[in-house]
Amino acid sequence: MRILLVNMPWTSIDVPSLALGILTNSVRQKLPDAEVEVLHANLDFVDWVVDRTEFGLSDYYYYSLFTYFAGCGDWVFSSALYDDPQWRVEEFTSRVRDQMTERELALNLELHRIAPEFVAELAARIVERAPDVVGFTSTFQQNAAALATAKAIKRLAPGIHTVMGGANCDGEQGAAIHRNFAFIDYVVRGEGETAFPRLLAALDAERATPAADPSGATGLADALAGIEGLCWPGPGGRHVANKMSTTPLPPAEIVAPDYSGYFERLAGSRARHWVEPRLVVEGARGCWWGEKHHCTFCGLNGSFMQFRSKHPGRFYEEIIGLAERHQVLDMFVVDNILDMSYVTSLLPRLAESGYDLRLQYEIKSNMKSAQVQALADAGLVSVQPGIENLNSRVLKLMDKGVTGCLNIRMLRDAETSGITIAWNYLYGFPGETDDDYLSVVEQMPALHHLCPADGSTRIAIERFSPFFVKPELGFTDLRPAAQYRLIYDLPESELMDLAYLFDVPPQGIDEETADRLERAVTEWQHEYARSRLSHHDLGDQIVLVSRRRHFDWHVLRLTDPVEVAAFRQLDQPHTVAALARRLSSPEPAVAVLLRRWRELGIVFEDAGQFIQIAPKAMNQDLLRIDHLHQEREAARQAAAAQEPAVLTAV
Repeated sequence: MRILLVNMPWTSIDVPSLALGILTNSVRQKLPDAEVEVLHANLDFVDWVVDRTEFGLSDYYYYSLFTYFAGCGDWVFSSALYDDPQWRVEEFTSRVRDQMTERELALNLELHRIAPEFVAELAARIVERAPDVVGFTSTFQQNAAALATAKAIKRLAPGIHTVMGGANCDGEQGAAIHRNFAFIDYVVRGEGETAFPRLLAALDAERATPAADPSGATGLADALAGIEGLCWPGPGGRHVANKMSTTPLPPAEIVAPDYSGYFERLAGSRARHWVEPRLVVEGARGCWWGEKHHCTFCGLNGSFMQFRSKHPGRFYEEIIGLAERHQVLDMFVVDNILDMSYVTSLLPRLAESGYDLRLQYEIKSNMKSAQVQALADAGLVSVQPGIENLNSRVLKLMDKGVTGCLNIRMLRDAETSGITIAWNYLYGFPGETDDDYLSVVEQMPALHHLCPADGSTRIAIERFSPFFVKPELGFTDLRPAAQYRLIYDLPESELMDLAYLFDVPPQGIDEETADRLERAVTEWQHEYARSRLSHHDLGDQIVLVSRRRHFDWHVLRLTDPVEVAAFRQLDQPHTVAALARRLSSPEPAVAVLLRRWRELGIVFEDAGQFIQIAPKAMNQDLLRIDHLHQEREAARQAAAAQEPAVLTAV
């Protein structure tokens, strides 16, 4: 049996497909006689389109990373899906004209016009390979390209079995795909490591059944009916959707991926000049926080929230094995949240491995400084901690389980450890107020030395999120996001099942406050590279060095024992009352001190708590500045003894 797994645009070109890498090994383990191969059609598309348009790396990233919420990538291939190079061009142009540059719009229209040609050529090449089964993975903006190619394959070779799976096929989405696109024979919903090999085994058994055997068709139907989550054509072509599995795949059964074909294909692609390849690894599925407190806006994890993680020893061997096999040290870990037991098990082994690994990981933002440093020591260079907001009231509306000060602590400690933070400032939650944002905007100039948000954006309603399934949380009158009507020729009821994103009347702050937030975040982004605030604890004093546009002081020395003790205590969030108790000082005096420190931009205040925002100085610059300060101070005192009017500024 020959199986061809296809990775369509617009998935990233600098990483292999984890889903297809896992399925490749799953099929080989369970069907050792099967031939399975991965076709990297995303790389094929790069080579094809560069010959026909002025297309570069930034253009691919534009579709792959930045247009998901506008649906531009899927719209490009809608022309191939519906065999019409002019498919809803006027509607698309009208919708996006004010959101794009002239070049971006022209490129969208040109790619949309020529996409049918690429799909036709790709389908012909696939059919030439004579596979028995062609499987498409679909995540983010791969849907229209995968559907269009499957349609072209069936037109050329009706006997080839077409299968789709992936995040876009979870739950009702997968059932809607199977109902509405007859050229997709099977849809695998949920985790595919078990279901897909079972489907292949059933098809292989049916293929081997003599045509004269009348039990063959019945045997296939019985086999298909027993595969959880599978959508398949029943008697008379009737759409059948088996019940989804209620038991998540145990971590011991989550196999390591096979990426061998990706690197060979990349080496022969023009994309090899564009990107440095990275590996994708997986240690866990689900979310241990979401099992208890599902963040209200989050639609990740789909039908399986239950958290499962691989044994740290096994995951270590997978990471090191992939690094050695492919000679690649940059890795993206797809886990939605770090298994906290890895901090004391997996991470120390990675730190001691001798490999200069560079990992990206998703974590929870309430990790303490020692834990953040453990991440850095293990090779983590970038983390996505789900900060989302810096106001405790809004974070509570999200059910995030953190405070604004704890999120600031994460930004500060990551700066100390040299870890880059990826985060977005989200707004638009029912119950939020203008002051929840303006109180933070007022303090953002003090934060310019910390990693800024990638942007600020009103939340989108995602399938599987509490906001989607619980209208009592404040969002009603959900409609499929507008881009789906430009991509698909389906009734509203079917789009409701197919869509992952939904439009709703806006909630929370108005556009005026949102604009103020956006301007403040944009300024933060511009100032970050040239801003600095750090501190060095010299024992009897603390020296702070600042280079921030909105503050005119550069060196601040805390020498008073109470101030030194207060600053150290504010490594963690404290209220005025709690800090006063710690210092055995009067509350009014502590309140005055904290107000002064806020004016100087060395503390952040939220929900009655304060936290110091100066990362530790991790190099010798501060020591040199301190030595220079002492020399200048001595010179100043000497000069003052001779000419009392002379002042020396530091």
